[in-house]
Amino acid sequence: MGLAALIASCSDDDRNNDTDNQHLVSPSMAVSISNTDGRQSPFTGILTIMPCDANSSIYYGNYVKGKLSPFYGYYRVKDGSFHDNSINREISLPIGTYNMIYWGTPQYQTPIYAHPAIKEAAHSIGADISKQSLGLFRISADTIYYPVFDLVYATQPVNIGSESLSGSLKRVVAGIKVVLKDKDNAVLSSSIDSVSVRITNIYSELNYYTGKPQGTPRTIAFPLIRSNDGTQMSNSTVMLFPSAGKPEFQLAIILKNGNVKSFRQALSSPLDANAKLTLTLSLGDIFSEESSGDFTIDDWNEKNENIDIPIIE
Repeated sequence: MGLAALIASCSDDDRNNDTDNQHLVSPSMAVSISNTDGRQSPFTGILTIMPCDANSSIYYGNYVKGKLSPFYGYYRVKDGSFHDNSINREISLPIGTYNMIYWGTPQYQTPIYAHPAIKEAAHSIGADISKQSLGLFRISADTIYYPVFDLVYATQPVNIGSESLSGSLKRVVAGIKVVLKDKDNAVLSSSIDSVSVRITNIYSELNYYTGKPQGTPRTIAFPLIRSNDGTQMSNSTVMLFPSAGKPEFQLAIILKNGNVKSFRQALSSPLDANAKLTLTLSLGDIFSEESSGDFTIDDWNEKNENIDIPIIE
């Protein structure tokens, strides 16, 4: 839902901002998500659509109430089609060919991290979208960054007047879930007050026109939450931009006596777009009580890694 807050900024250019409403067309939609095994499933979620000039990354704009404006199309989509038209802002354009840029946030099938954030792109009529990006949002007064939203992307030429809005959406973020448990599957030590995770080497931006990662690598941080039975600490799936090479996993265990136990290890492979890694950590004996259109979207390419943590100094 994060793209719903994207900021549209205005600029003057030589386009004609008025046109006859009888010559504007609002196309229908069929949207799906491409799966890694070649299957496609209908897209459900929020979809934003940016019309560009044909064969171009130059933002054309969108007619709202008969006037050309920088306000892109915004749709609630269910099973690949428009849903709840009362809140949709339709694409309305003169007949012709446009290069459509699609960004979406799928409806969550499983719990995901509840507090993602993102630096949003600005939109100006006649501006080059390839110079815009979505960026990580820094945690206040620190050098670490929040996780991001689940984001899907596509670009597709559309002939307004004869074609519907359609496309095969690709996920452009990675996912990671961390599970911390006792090596004997016992209740975790009561000496643990909290646990936080950091993932290094994460690209800081996604190019708004290509969906490709770019920018200076940063570090993402998020907490682990203790389960009701106390046997593990974990997180709902966290979304990240892809990594620039292999990231380093960092674990900080804060004890109730104020001591901090740290562990770090490089992951075995990069975090790629559409890959979801489940990282299972097994704690040793250190924590005894005494020592405290048709739019489609790819299915996740799921990976798993197990790490046995040695005694942490």
